[in-house]
Amino acid sequence: MSVAALRLIRCRRLSTVGAPGVKRALQWRTLGKVAKVTSAVVLGGCLFITYEVVALDKAVTIDTQAILQEKYKSYIYLRATPSDEKENLAAEFTNKSRRELHKAARRFLEMSSRILLQPLDEHFSHVDAHPHEVALWVLLKRTQSANKDIRLQAVQELADNRHWHDYQYQTAAQVMDQRTSVGLARTPQVDLRFFLPPPSLPDLEDGFSAEDGLRQLLACLPQSEVDRCVQYFTSLALRESSQSLAAQRGGLWCFGGNGLPYVQSLTTVPSEKVESFCLQALVQHSKVQSHCDYIVANGGLKLLQRVFQLRRDSPKIQRNIVRIIGNMALNEGTHQAIVQSGWVSVLAEMVKSPHVMQASHAARALANLDRDTVNEKYADGVYVLHPQTRDNRPIKADVLFIHGILGAAFKTWRQKDRHIVEGDEAAGNKEDYTECWPKAWLAADCPNVRVLSVEYDSHLSDWMAKCPVENQRKSLAYRSQELLKKLKSAGVGERPVVWVAHSMGGLLVKKMLLDASEDPDMEGLLKNTKGIMFYSVPHHGTFMAEYSVNVRYLLFPSVEVRELCKDSPALRNLNENFLNIAKENEFKVLSFAETLPTNIGSMIRILVVPTQSANLGIGDLIEVDMDHLNICKPEKKDSFLYKRSLQFILDTLQNCIGH
Repeated sequence: MSVAALRLIRCRRLSTVGAPGVKRALQWRTLGKVAKVTSAVVLGGCLFITYEVVALDKAVTIDTQAILQEKYKSYIYLRATPSDEKENLAAEFTNKSRRELHKAARRFLEMSSRILLQPLDEHFSHVDAHPHEVALWVLLKRTQSANKDIRLQAVQELADNRHWHDYQYQTAAQVMDQRTSVGLARTPQVDLRFFLPPPSLPDLEDGFSAEDGLRQLLACLPQSEVDRCVQYFTSLALRESSQSLAAQRGGLWCFGGNGLPYVQSLTTVPSEKVESFCLQALVQHSKVQSHCDYIVANGGLKLLQRVFQLRRDSPKIQRNIVRIIGNMALNEGTHQAIVQSGWVSVLAEMVKSPHVMQASHAARALANLDRDTVNEKYADGVYVLHPQTRDNRPIKADVLFIHGILGAAFKTWRQKDRHIVEGDEAAGNKEDYTECWPKAWLAADCPNVRVLSVEYDSHLSDWMAKCPVENQRKSLAYRSQELLKKLKSAGVGERPVVWVAHSMGGLLVKKMLLDASEDPDMEGLLKNTKGIMFYSVPHHGTFMAEYSVNVRYLLFPSVEVRELCKDSPALRNLNENFLNIAKENEFKVLSFAETLPTNIGSMIRILVVPTQSANLGIGDLIEVDMDHLNICKPEKKDSFLYKRSLQFILDTLQNCIGH
């Protein structure tokens, strides 16, 4: 037995016991000199505590009826004492109520002890307890089994049982191990009461803000012998002048992405707060495994938890924070610290978000924490769109989405924006809009397929580059090697693959497959590539690249843009070499070509990728009445564009997924 001080009593709603009129939720709070632990028993890694109330600084009484009626609960019910009884608190706290409390706690301990110490296959009919109580402890015991199949089944049964009482959820939250907690967080439709809330954080000292904490954390991290982009982002975040923030202003052009239409003022100062730049710097540091240990050692996980709670009105800041957690989770040495900092409950809630970016960032972090069912590791910028939770169905193939210049893992693949005619919604003609059709539509039509989307920094202008000190990284050659490493870590190439690419993303796919053909370690990727779908990919270049060169006073051409010039030698060699391996490996190919010009600002309309450039020379070529930005964005699920894309994927993988 051990003795320790306990200052927290958790109060909850009295819904079935106690006097009328007390059915109001009491907030969880700290009460001064509340209680002390009188006994603790450690069994199978689980800690059970009985409480003896010593003194209260607020007038409350113990509802002994609640204790008798719910005798095995690990939480104490408290209810507010009428004001005229406040002075009689000591009298209310009688020896009888103390004896009832201890009696209930002892029975709770005895029952759990007998269950946890007995073999898993032994029947518990002799245990003097309600069957529902026994079932909970048996499942908690099984979650710690050395047999993986037993563990996974127990976690699933815990989540599937919708009839646990509130105190049972909270008991499980206290005693379950790290592996079980992560497993439950990745179980579909799990009840969030299974997770302990983030620990209470002390108030900040006067004059010390969360921004100060982020700056202080950055100053503690190593700056030498690291990637130059890490140094750049860190120095930017630590500088105070608004001019340093203005240097990050982007958005001139958006070739293959979300904009393409306009030019912004070079003198515009961004509105993002300094916290955002500190977090961007921390994102870069979190990609360096050794730096993750410094973040943990300097209280970074708790600091990020504080900023996350303070910035609930900023989805972008929250995504960057969870992106950091997902990067840190690549290092298994940080898992315990991440769980103890309360991040599992945050991620379990966030993965349920209806917003695809929020849910996908949380799903990536949880997948990297789940070493019981996930063998792959998802590096920064690699997102699983399906399945985002544990799924009993075997994954038989991968479909991988690659965006174009200034595109993104989510926005490139959203549903086409549509104007709803007044009255359509009332008539029931409005469909649910999806921010990402591969996640919403393809996952439903191909449940046995893993759907991945990759994000990488790509810029049409060196001025816009997020890390201007490393412009050489923007070449296709560099991007190819960088992404191949990430995809290999994610297990891409271990099963059949279909690639889906928009704009310059198609050139990147061709370069990656060429590089894979020359690397023995990537032989599986080339062998398992079954098909490629190209949306307006400039196989032979584009006049757009030449146009941007002619307006140098607005747009400084980057490596990527120079590589896109019509009939450039680099593109010609890339295409010829790719055609050779495509024919040799019998890749199936489907290409879509745009036929409508794209608006660039209010003055210019241009056909970004003409049909002759979108024609690879093999496979089917289909012209679509879409512009460059929308050709990868189907208007609705029953549109030709989506139905033909789905048909290609199913036909290509028919021998793999059984369709």
